[in-house]
Amino acid sequence: MMRTRLLWSSLGFVSTSAVFSHFIWKDLWVERHALSSEIDHHFHALQARVSNLESSSSLPSNQNPVSDQQVEGSG
Repeated sequence: MMRTRLLWSSLGFVSTSAVFSHFIWKDLWVERHALSSEIDHHFHALQARVSNLESSSSLPSNQNPVSDQQVEGSG
């Protein structure tokens, strides 16, 4: 009788632990996936901004706006 109780108690403890660990693992996995997705989103936005800055700074010299010194000197 004592062995049967010990067996059932152990079985209940193991199954409860398995359920808890499953839900905790699932929650951690979802959190990790969400964090990874958010980091990817921010990285792509940053990459687009850097690309825009690089393309705007690589304009040919004849397309640069006229500076104040050139305007004053020509008048």
